[in-house]
Amino acid sequence: MSTEENRNVNPEVEEELSEEKLNEQRLIRREKLKKLQDMGRNPFLIENWNVTAYSMDIKDNFEEMEGKKVSCAGRMMANRHMGKASFIDIQDKQGRIQGYVRQDAITPEEYEIFLTYDIGDIVGVEGEIFKTKHGEISIKIEKIVLLSKSLQVLPNKFHGLKDQDQRYRQRYVDLIVNPEVKNTFVKRSQIIHAIKDVLENDYGYLEVDTPILTTIAGGANARPFDTHHNTLDLDMKMRISNELFLKRLIVGGLDRVYEMGKMFRNEGMDRNHNPEFTSMECYMAYADMDTMMEVTEQVVSKAALAATGSMLIEYQGKKFDLTPPWRRLNMADAIKEITGVDFAAIATDEEARSAAIKQGMDKEDVKSMTRGKILAEMFEEFCEDVPGYLDGPVFITGHPVEISPLAKRDPKDPRITRRFEAYVNCWEIANAFSELNDPIDQYERFKEQQAQLDDGTDDEAHPMDEDFVNALEVGLPPTGGLGIGIDRVIMLITDAPSIRDIILFPTMKPIDK
Repeated sequence: MSTEENRNVNPEVEEELSEEKLNEQRLIRREKLKKLQDMGRNPFLIENWNVTAYSMDIKDNFEEMEGKKVSCAGRMMANRHMGKASFIDIQDKQGRIQGYVRQDAITPEEYEIFLTYDIGDIVGVEGEIFKTKHGEISIKIEKIVLLSKSLQVLPNKFHGLKDQDQRYRQRYVDLIVNPEVKNTFVKRSQIIHAIKDVLENDYGYLEVDTPILTTIAGGANARPFDTHHNTLDLDMKMRISNELFLKRLIVGGLDRVYEMGKMFRNEGMDRNHNPEFTSMECYMAYADMDTMMEVTEQVVSKAALAATGSMLIEYQGKKFDLTPPWRRLNMADAIKEITGVDFAAIATDEEARSAAIKQGMDKEDVKSMTRGKILAEMFEEFCEDVPGYLDGPVFITGHPVEISPLAKRDPKDPRITRRFEAYVNCWEIANAFSELNDPIDQYERFKEQQAQLDDGTDDEAHPMDEDFVNALEVGLPPTGGLGIGIDRVIMLITDAPSIRDIILFPTMKPIDK
């Protein structure tokens, strides 16, 4: 803070105000607005302001800008009054810049009106760029106009609020008072643009749009949100994945397609899960799982490079090197490393159940499970939460057919599929297949999954989709498919402790609920 800033900080923001004081300040602001309106100076009637320069551009190019006239606009975040002169801080889209307001520069009448402005008000200014005797690059203001009156009082230290949820509920305030929050969402945009750039310019993918409202929520094992179309009198679901529509496009001859957008899953919420989240799925004809590994490495590492300048990232004190190539680890090998159970030596469901029970899994839980289902459950229970084991980045391969209804079988072992999941920081960030293109096999897998839905065995099983099977019968070429959890990738790259920190408006329960 400059010497000027230390002299007279607006007392309104020096301390946290009680609710009574806040109400008093809000009333005062409304009275100020009424006086301006009575004077014929209603700020809400102003439609525009010609902005010719922004804060950081001025500071970064001061030698070129010094002495030049500029027109700027932004939110007043501080004011220091010293008799016939004042210093203010104006916050625009790039940052903050100091304004120097003198009574003799804008006229005594205008200066008196200016003194009624409050922290949070949006102003437009015109003036000359100069540097104060204390070295602060500033605007010597010759004209200042109130463009919008703030009727609320901004918090002094928003991070100091006891109710953390308020930052998410009032993101507009969070963005104003916490520059680092704004920077997170700037990085989010950079990451998304970098991902699209890799897909389109490095691999030749075409961006497409597919339906959000569907009659069958397919492409993943998850619980959907239900809704109703009044005109058609049709029960519908919000998509949990866009996989089946994108593969239909591959059938239609669009050989490389991708879509980035919102998915909706009516499931739990925690620091890694939000019911509305952003996913990217891409499909490449005549490619396989191994090609998708390369795409995953390139997309994630170059996204980190675009946002941070490095493929080495730090998340909550832990460091990760995203530089390709990434490690590969078979699911059965992982289980053997952690538990000693060797699924290569287990041939039957009964042997698998016995091994699982010996490891402490519940006898009732496993009694109806197949060998493949138990393999997947043991990986989830015994490997995923081992500290540091899946810090990665690492590709987990060898997923059983039972949990991979859309993946091609491994020709070397038909019990498992050509599928991988990518892990960083023990989080799954990507899922990919050599896509199943055998319509007969696909129908049988759907039929089995639908039976599990019908009898209540698995309420997240994949429903039958006969039109998709029909598309496969038309002919799907060998195809590699990939889905990436964009929000988790952004969390890692921006070092955000919660998914709510990288979603502008996360799902929240209304306060009255």
